[in-house]
Amino acid sequence: MFDLLIAGGDVIDGRGGPRRRADIGIAGDRISAIGSLVDGGAEAAATIDAAGLVVTPGFIDVHTHLDAQVFWDPNLSPSPLHGVTTVIGGNCGFTIAPLGDDPAHGDYLMRMLARVEGIPLEALQQGVPWSWKTTAEYFDAIDGNVAVNAGFKVGHSALRRVVMGDDSVRRTSTGNELEAMKALLRDGLEAGALGFSSSWSRTHNDPMGNMVPSRCAERDELVALCSVLADFDGTSVEFIPALGPFEDWAVELMTDMSTAARSPLNWNVMTVTARSMEMNRAKLTAGDFAAARGGKVVALTVPLMLSLHLNFNSGFVLDALPGWEEVMLLPKEDKRRVLADPAERRRLNELAQGDHPLRGLAHWARKVVFHSPAPENKGCAGRTVGEIAEERGQDPWDALCDMALADDLETSFGNPALPEPTADWEARVEIWRDPRAVIGASDAGAHLDLFLTANYATTMLNEAVVKRGLISLEEAVHLLTEVQADLYGLVDRGVLAEGAYADVVVLDEVTIGSGPTTFRSDLPAGASRLYAEATGIEHVICNGAEIVRSGRFTGARPGTLLRSGTHTAGPSLD
Repeated sequence: MFDLLIAGGDVIDGRGGPRRRADIGIAGDRISAIGSLVDGGAEAAATIDAAGLVVTPGFIDVHTHLDAQVFWDPNLSPSPLHGVTTVIGGNCGFTIAPLGDDPAHGDYLMRMLARVEGIPLEALQQGVPWSWKTTAEYFDAIDGNVAVNAGFKVGHSALRRVVMGDDSVRRTSTGNELEAMKALLRDGLEAGALGFSSSWSRTHNDPMGNMVPSRCAERDELVALCSVLADFDGTSVEFIPALGPFEDWAVELMTDMSTAARSPLNWNVMTVTARSMEMNRAKLTAGDFAAARGGKVVALTVPLMLSLHLNFNSGFVLDALPGWEEVMLLPKEDKRRVLADPAERRRLNELAQGDHPLRGLAHWARKVVFHSPAPENKGCAGRTVGEIAEERGQDPWDALCDMALADDLETSFGNPALPEPTADWEARVEIWRDPRAVIGASDAGAHLDLFLTANYATTMLNEAVVKRGLISLEEAVHLLTEVQADLYGLVDRGVLAEGAYADVVVLDEVTIGSGPTTFRSDLPAGASRLYAEATGIEHVICNGAEIVRSGRFTGARPGTLLRSGTHTAGPSLD
């Protein structure tokens, strides 16, 4: 007698081999049998009719920032709607644990997270209890209350802040401070953290305009912290070394971090188009350099192109325009006053229209308005700023500023989404197949009003498999499941096999895809985020319990808090 029987589907087991028609019997949280179970008279408390559908392992998203969202949205939506059953958080050095004894640390980390990861500050203030001091206490606060499996790393910026306070963004660490950070990291790993994360990305700055704490660390600090992982089974490293082409120091540093940790390091992020392939191939050689020295370095690649939704509220990306950063860092009311001042408007636009690499960002007339909730802006969504300005008899820049002021700076705008050439998808498939790269980097839970890539799996399957036939569904599923499980050493996940955990997706391979990106005001304090539902995802099962049925959450919360050494082993450096 099974608890759940998935009957008559085409089973793709995640290993990359051909599909087969079979039934899957689930008892408790495990797959107990795969085969001709119905014909053999099997009985079950519940049955899913999968005839005409495909049954796959649940997808594994290895780069998220869902550390805070877990408190106000245990479903971790919309990721499970797109077939995700396992997520890894605590990336880029930005974690909300440990917090230490000083409440100022939590306040700083909250504001830093709001700034660098685009999570509304009000949502973090109202939606997160901030009641723990240690990583172990944070894990206890979320254990047993999540729809999917979730594991988290310990973030470098949190370690530095707790140990060094305000000095964490001012100087390098002393020997005693480094030992204190190593001890805190060790505590987190003993509690089950899946590893260590950090960032040297020049785009990561705190609300005061300082580099985030991890950027003030020297290479010896990074390598020393990674060395702590060598004593813990089932841990790994995530790191952002730099933007653009890698210099030798970046490759050597990542190699040293991996070998010190005796575990893989994945770096974030590789975006792929046909035009970027020369640089992409060059960056992948970091994996060869590391392998020759006993380490493992792999690229995280996001399997679609980002469609940016800009706004003046967060100011992300816009703050990269020359002379704009100071204004984009202002509190909302101060920012409103600047945008309402004709002289300040003119000054900002003159800076934006200057001779610089981001000049195209300031072609205001060409921008499409995605979202404009104010009544006086009714009918603006879906039109270009130029069309709206002409109708109003204004300059496009003035029209955009007036719309933003009416919308309390929430006007969302950007370049119109254009069909991507097949050559770009062919380039992506080449990268996906390279063992020096792994599909990931969704950033789910972050940049909530800037872009949405939590739908990466359904988008990838629709564009590369269904529409273009560039890769088989069997291979694509392998690249979304077993590859990620191997990278993190997840035990008994990423494949459909007898004895494996029952993380399962039942999908329609004809209709699989992502729905349109929309705005949804469902965050704490009523803040908005980008959101997309899926098509063709009929059932999602996590640990034997159905969490999604016909595109809707069931309310079940069977997810496991993944702890290193218990739910992970290895992972391999091969």
